[in-house]
Order: sequence, then structure tokens, then C-alpha cells
Amino acid sequence: MTTPKRILTEVPVTAAGTGARYRHALPQLRGGLFATDGGLETTLVFHDGIELPAFAAFTLLEHDEGIARLRDYYAGYAAIAARHGLGLVLEAPTWRANPDWGRQLGYDAAALERVNRGAIALMERVRSACETATRPAVISGNLGPRGDGYVATSRMSAAEAADYHGEQIATFADTPADMVSAFTINYVEEAIGIVHAAREVQIPVAISFTVETDGKLPSGQPLRDAIEATDAATGEYAAYYMINCAHPTHFRETLHDAAAAGQAWIDRIRGLRANASCRSHAELDASTELDAGDPEDLGRHYRELQATLRHLAVIGGCCGTDHRHVGAICGALAREAGHG
Repeated sequence: MTTPKRILTEVPVTAAGTGARYRHALPQLRGGLFATDGGLETTLVFHDGIELPAFAAFTLLEHDEGIARLRDYYAGYAAIAARHGLGLVLEAPTWRANPDWGRQLGYDAAALERVNRGAIALMERVRSACETATRPAVISGNLGPRGDGYVATSRMSAAEAADYHGEQIATFADTPADMVSAFTINYVEEAIGIVHAAREVQIPVAISFTVETDGKLPSGQPLRDAIEATDAATGEYAAYYMINCAHPTHFRETLHDAAAAGQAWIDRIRGLRANASCRSHAELDASTELDAGDPEDLGRHYRELQATLRHLAVIGGCCGTDHRHVGAICGALAREAGHG
């Protein structure tokens, strides 16, 4: 396959290393709630009818229509954040823009660098249209796992993971991105490598683990052990941790038990991006239809978890969620916090 010929026809690439407003002081670490988006890929595939090869949303950056669709998608979530008086975390559409997945789609290293830079430039445009003095908008370079997010196979060592993800992270560090976030991480060595690579270029990083219906990572490791092992191996460099791509019923007991026991590790969790569906990863993988669940019920689950996660700051959705779910989540938590 050849490298795509048309890339980022509408999005200008910002001069390297400029415009990172919050890299040295992430506002979501200082209190308050920040909205982020829902399930980008499931929205594009199931609601918009857009074919995403390898579930790679970054391919929309190849043409003007795709760029416009992405811009409108993020603008919708910016409007939700504004309606509830919340800050915003803009996650670039780059979850699949890493070497192995890019290679499947005909993107060499130079093409991946262009799309990663272009995605951040698009996030800049969204931020410029929505940010206010009281509602900061943080730009995050989004990372995904090297392999399948649901299955911990072909595992790397921490050193191999740092080398694998290092180029994408270094690209983000050379843009106005304020931070990087790694989502759907399912074994600890990959998390450790990502944090090492981010520390190497001095950019803040958030690690989001996914869990199975038993609250454990797909590798079988308890969530507590994964967070504590990552912190121990990296000198607690990660800015915070998140949980994504699982329904709250899959991990609420784990968190409630930890809170009841006074375990400090749950204070490292500052973000949730849950699935709409209660189904397991295996069931979701085999499904050909979208399970959108109940947006209002998902909001109630988040409100319940807010009492357990004392430092919860970043709220959004993952597979199957859209503006309805994130709106319900923001409404439930903003009312609880006295915002809107």
C-alpha cells in the first residue's frame, strides 16, 4: 500500500513547540470538572455511517469533508461543556495513529507524523472557538495500544513499549499539545513504557486502563496492582489515571471496596470514560449492532462513583456513547457540584 496523497488539506500545521498553554500546570489537577468527548469511532461508524478501516478515525484527516466532520464532532462536546459550565479536554483523533496500525493502512512514519501534527492543529482550531477565561480547554495527544485493546496478547516489555510509543509521543511534545493520554491499556508494561517515553520528552501523561467485568485488566492483573506498579516503576510521573471502555458496573465494587478500606491508590484516578453497554469486551467485539444503553442511567452511575472518586475531574464516554450520554453525565455531576 502507498502513503495517502491527500492529508490535512484544510488544517494548517502550527509551528513546532508553540502554543502549549497548560503543559506545566494542567488545570484539571487544580479542581473542578472537565468534560471530554464520547465514543468517537462508534459515533462515526454507527451514527454517521462512515467506514473506518481498522477503527482509525485519523483517516478522516485526509480530506476536507472528514476534517469538517471531526471539527463539528468536537464542537458539539465543547457546547455541552459550556452549557454546564465545565472545562474541556480535547482528545485528538489519533488513537490508532501509531506504527503498526498505521502500517496496515499504508501510512509510513512521515505520514503518521503529519496526521498526528495535523490532529493537534485541528484541536487548536476547536479550542480557539470555545475556550474562555473561566472554561479552559486542554489539548491532549491521544494514544492507543499497540495491539488489541480488549486482549492482552503479544505483550511488550516496558522498554519495548517506550521505544514503540516514543515517536508518537515525541511528535506530540513538539506541538501545542498540553499532554498525552493513553487509552484502553490492558497490561502494565505498556503503561510503564508510555510513561517513561512521556517523561523523556517532559510532557504530562494520563494512563487509562480498561477492565473486564470482574474489575481486573484483560491481563488478569487487579487495577490496584497496575496503578501501583506503574507509579513505582516511573516515580509517579503520570499526572493521573483513568478507566475507559468498561461499564461502571464492571469496576464500581473494586473502587467502593478500595475507598472503604482507605486505599490511597484510588486517589490517583481522576477520569472516567465508560461504555454505554454493560456487555463484556468479548460480547462487544462479536456484536454487529450498537448497544447505546441508557444515557440517564449512565449519568446516575457516574454520580454514584463521584462520591467514591474524590478527585474525579475528567468525565466523558467510550464505546457506544455520544452527546446524549456525555450530556447526561455532565448534567448529573454538574448539578451535584453546583454548576448549572
